[in-house]
Amino acid sequence: MSKTLVLMICATLICSLLMAAGASALPKHHAVPGGVAVVPVEESSGITFKGKPVMVVGEGDKYFAIVGIPLASRPGSYKLKARKQNYPFMVEAKDYETQRLTITNKRKVNPLTNDMPRINKERAEMDAVFTAFNVDQPVATDFTLPASGPISSPFGLRRILNDQPRSPHSGLDIAADEGARISAPADGRVVATGNYFFNGNTVLLDHGQGLVTMYCHMSRINVSEGDLVARGDLLGAVGQTGRVTGPHLHWSVSLNNARVDPNLFLSVETN
Repeated sequence: MSKTLVLMICATLICSLLMAAGASALPKHHAVPGGVAVVPVEESSGITFKGKPVMVVGEGDKYFAIVGIPLASRPGSYKLKARKQNYPFMVEAKDYETQRLTITNKRKVNPLTNDMPRINKERAEMDAVFTAFNVDQPVATDFTLPASGPISSPFGLRRILNDQPRSPHSGLDIAADEGARISAPADGRVVATGNYFFNGNTVLLDHGQGLVTMYCHMSRINVSEGDLVARGDLLGAVGQTGRVTGPHLHWSVSLNNARVDPNLFLSVETN
C-alpha cells in the first residue's frame, strides 16, 4: 500500500472520528464540489491549496486544515502543500438539481452595456474580500442561521434564468417577510457594504483566515464597514433588492475564495 493511500485512509478515519465526537468548533467534513475538506495536518500555518493559503485551526492537541472546494472541481485526488510534506485528500462526485426561474426585470439577467462598468467594479470589490486572508481576525466557524424562515433555494442548484443557463446557486435562500431581522451567525468584522447590481443591498463579514459570509437583497443595512459584530448582532433586514423574484435573504459562505455549502457550518442542518 502506497504512503499516499495510507495518509488518505488515516485522514478519512480521523475526520470520521472527529465528526462522531460532535466537535462543534469545526465545520462538517464533506469533500465534494461546493463542500469542505477537514484534513488533519502537522503544521499550524503555511498550508496551501492550489497556491492559495487555507485555514488551519487547532482542536485539542491536533491541527486541521479547513479547505473550501470550488463547485467547478472534478472528483479525484487533491493535495495540500506545506513546508514539511503534502497532505492528500479525495473529492467525491455530487450532483445538484436544476432550478428554473423567471426574472421579470430582464436587465438583471442580461445587463445593458452601460451597466458593465458598475458590475465589474462591484465584482472587483467583492473579489478583494473573498481573496483576502486575515490572520488577525479570530476564527469563527460555528454558525447559526442568520434569519428565520424556510429554505426556498438550497446551495448548488444549477440555475436557468429566463431559459438561459447561469452560474450555480452559491448560497442558501431563506424565505422571510420583508423587514425580518438578519443577524450575524458568528463573530466577525464588517469588511464591505453596498448596493450592488445583482445582489442589491449587501453586507460581507470576515470570520478570519479566508472565511467570509455574504448577505444579499437586504431592505436595509444596520452596520458599517469596520464594525466588529458578535453572534446574534443585528446586520439589517430582509428585502427584495437586486435580482430577485420576491423577498428573501441570500446567504453565502466563501472559504479560500470557494463558495461552499453554508449547512456545513451549522450545528443543525437546514432542509
